[in-house]
Amino acid sequence: MGKYTRQQWLTLIVFAIADFCSAVCVSLQAPFYPILAESKGATPTQYGFVFGIFELTVFIVSPIYGNYLNKIGPKFMFNAGIFTTATTCIMFGFLDRINDTNVFIGLSFAIRIVEAMGNSGFLTASFSIIAKEFPDNVGATFASLETCFGLGMIVGPTLGGALFELGGYTLPFVTLGCMLLCAASLTYCILPSYSSEFKGESGSSGSMISLIKVPAIALAAYAIIASSISIGFLQATLEPHLRPLKLSPFQLGLMFVLNGATYGFFAPLWGWLCDKRINPRIVVIFGSFMVMIAFIIIGPAPFLPIPTTLPLCIFALVLHGTGFGAELVATFTSAHRDAVVNGFPDDIETYGLVSGLWTSTFALGAFIGPSAAGALFDWIGFGWASVFVVALHLIVAISFILNMCCTKKKRNSGLYIKIHESLAKSDPEKASLITATKKNSFSSISDSSYFSGASDTSEEYYIY
Repeated sequence: MGKYTRQQWLTLIVFAIADFCSAVCVSLQAPFYPILAESKGATPTQYGFVFGIFELTVFIVSPIYGNYLNKIGPKFMFNAGIFTTATTCIMFGFLDRINDTNVFIGLSFAIRIVEAMGNSGFLTASFSIIAKEFPDNVGATFASLETCFGLGMIVGPTLGGALFELGGYTLPFVTLGCMLLCAASLTYCILPSYSSEFKGESGSSGSMISLIKVPAIALAAYAIIASSISIGFLQATLEPHLRPLKLSPFQLGLMFVLNGATYGFFAPLWGWLCDKRINPRIVVIFGSFMVMIAFIIIGPAPFLPIPTTLPLCIFALVLHGTGFGAELVATFTSAHRDAVVNGFPDDIETYGLVSGLWTSTFALGAFIGPSAAGALFDWIGFGWASVFVVALHLIVAISFILNMCCTKKKRNSGLYIKIHESLAKSDPEKASLITATKKNSFSSISDSSYFSGASDTSEEYYIY
């Protein structure tokens, strides 16, 4: 961080503020919206889907934003997304004026869909700008901003509940929505315009379909979905699972904060390791095993003859936060590298595609997780339902181990290209690199450290 330029520091600061405020606005209604919805005559299914439609919308629109990021412009998409999220947050605060149940639910859906579209644009653009502004520290920067977003998700319900008690339903939405509008103004003034810088970059980065055809990126997408499912699973079923322990509302709230707080604490570490020390695939494998252990303990799994106790649940939630943090940060870092390594240009369009894919797959998992968890909890109980999450992450671990083995096998064939600093090379440049390094291929391979799990300060990657 000591080597960051003034522009990079300003970008990091305004992104941190915007991420925090956006997360607060998105999450603040959780404690009191269900109460209002029931008072208007809405059923739990109806207002539950109001929450779910947000993630479903993000899943649908994120790939579209990723495809058209270069044409729209990352700065415009970023600011428009924040402005839309802030405006819809304020609008959501006036729903208590509506008494008709159908109109209330209809407007709730409409506002949440538009809010999700704004939030998706903001996230896709921010991830892309991160990859462009911090090419040597993508993982660490992403992890730091995810920490701010995670803190916002934790603070949102708490702050929203406090403002609700202070001034009623409208106050938290108007107050925090205005805060996000201020953050939008700040980013508009400070962020540089990227449109002119990338105007000359051609639309040769391909499509989302061509991106997902890359095996390593397809595996990363699956790992993101599995990780997001594990988060949504606990959001939907942790409270009824812990109900026999007779915790107070405050204690129960702390249990929900545990894995998010652990994620925020360890995320910068995972980012630093992925950038400078360890192959991100190893971090994903480690994270998947942590999640598996967490769900075996918190179930507890039917084959584990132990009772459900508070200390074990706390330990499991800490492990879960550690594990899914490792998965999310490492998959974001590796997906950008793997895209460029497999022929995608090192430009804003590729960053947009990868960012859109990450945001979309995470949202898909966040939508599937609570839905599947509720059905499995009713059908087979929490213990057996937790085995479903264990199985998902076992597939993640096995798939990444096999992928690493295949990668090493290809590396030993001796056909590779070694690239320093920038991964984006034109075909003539690649040809010259092959010619220049052909004689030293076997000795250079033995010097490689990226696939063995460590690297020096200069980045080295291989294309097969």
